[in-house]
Amino acid sequence: MDKFDIFRTLKFLPGIILGLTVHEFSHAFVAHSCGDPTSRDQGRVSLNPLKHIDPLGFVMLLLVGFGWAKPVEFNEQNLRNPRIDTLKIAVAGPLSNALFAMLLSVLFVIVFRHFNIAYYSITTEVLIYAIYINWGLFIFNLLPVPPLDGSHLLLSFFRKYPVFYNGLYKYGSYFFLGLIALSLISGFNLFPIWSLVQFLGNGFLSLVGFNI
Repeated sequence: MDKFDIFRTLKFLPGIILGLTVHEFSHAFVAHSCGDPTSRDQGRVSLNPLKHIDPLGFVMLLLVGFGWAKPVEFNEQNLRNPRIDTLKIAVAGPLSNALFAMLLSVLFVIVFRHFNIAYYSITTEVLIYAIYINWGLFIFNLLPVPPLDGSHLLLSFFRKYPVFYNGLYKYGSYFFLGLIALSLISGFNLFPIWSLVQFLGNGFLSLVGFNI
């Protein structure tokens, strides 16, 4: 956002809250299903947004377009198949956002067509924002850069070399944060994912019967 717009932010808010909640709940649910009780004991196997929203990360997301939720913790030693289950947990978050975006797209078509609600109404705008936010969470979190979920897919090849693996994860995180800081300071978008978000969002809406 070029400047803070309270009305636009309020339209974004439901999509952001729901997207982050679904994402973190899915991580927690899969971790619990794979045998680790950590997320359950911490109350994270829940669709209550308050269990997942990080206050600072949430404010940053609203103000500068980049933020975070509370990461779901799990103990690999409790997992039945640590290597495979870790990948399942990582993929669960982004995949849940993609599925949620699809569900919201179907809901949007139902609301727009069967309830005869105008395209530029508050209801449809909130739904559209939520659809694209969830596609954005899906794509962004699959980037193979620590600490994003996609990094687990990339770094899994180096797990047999613990020192190298831990170094990549640690310094990769610093590299990622540096890119974010550079993007915010320079105003240059170093993560140009909007075209792909539009492609997926418009494409699925078209598939379920709505052309933007």
